[in-house]
Amino acid sequence: MAISGMGAILIPALFPCYKSSGSTFLSHKIDLETAENTSQLGVVLGIQTYSFRDLDLDEAIKAMVTLGVKSCELWEGHIEPRELQWAVGQSMEEAGLKKEKLEKWRNELDMNYIKAIRTKFDAAGIAIFAYTGTMKDAISEHDMELVFRITEALGTDLITTSATVSVMKRVDIYARKYKIRVGMHNHSHLDKPNEFSSPESFANGMKGWSDFICINLDIGHFTAANFDAVDYIKQHHAKIVCLHIKDRKRNQGLNGPLGSGDTPIGEVLRLIRDKGYPIPADIEYEYKGTDAVAEVKKCLDYCKNQLRS
Repeated sequence: MAISGMGAILIPALFPCYKSSGSTFLSHKIDLETAENTSQLGVVLGIQTYSFRDLDLDEAIKAMVTLGVKSCELWEGHIEPRELQWAVGQSMEEAGLKKEKLEKWRNELDMNYIKAIRTKFDAAGIAIFAYTGTMKDAISEHDMELVFRITEALGTDLITTSATVSVMKRVDIYARKYKIRVGMHNHSHLDKPNEFSSPESFANGMKGWSDFICINLDIGHFTAANFDAVDYIKQHHAKIVCLHIKDRKRNQGLNGPLGSGDTPIGEVLRLIRDKGYPIPADIEYEYKGTDAVAEVKKCLDYCKNQLRS
């Protein structure tokens, strides 16, 4: 992957899953000008591209280049047609029609389209660290396997997913088949025991399945559900493939700008740095702001300042 600038450094320990197109090495080159995240601060700060949900794929890539971001989780909404995504206020009829069209799109998807997307990221010098695809109980076998096929075509071996405890039995079959790790993403829905929201639900989601089943810990949601992210990371860091960084208050508090809630963001980042845990920390911007690019920059700056302190 060609990257312009002052040069590049290799960080295979932090990007073991990345496969550069046209090459066999499993690492990611990072421009020295923007490599402060890893060379000086000790933590890979990336982006969950859901943060740019109001931008199309090309606009999201441009935003990451502008921000100097070198690693991301690629959200399924930047792969699938934007016009077929769920929208606030849509009627049941509209939802049904979108579902039919999306099913047709998935059935006809050519992996060359996915590889072309990967090429765009390579050209921009951004590693697709993981692909984010939803896999819940109602998902068909075709669509579940498609998530793995897309991940493979993107050149990574990691999926992050909003899933359920009960669907993990099916997920593990494909994880073992494709040798792709799956990080279960948590929310704070303690009233829904089949969703990931607590240490117990993570344990239940992994119990009995292969080592490919892992954790994508959202420290904001974890805090809102009144759990201790720092203690959990200390105990389970070996199973955590990446973090989502957001700030929420305890007792199901709302999302807000980083630093406004109860989430121990600085403590978590410094723990990862000081212990040398190979866990990327990805910004997932969800609170209501004026401009996504400006808000994500604030999030990145906040995290860097916490690491400098």
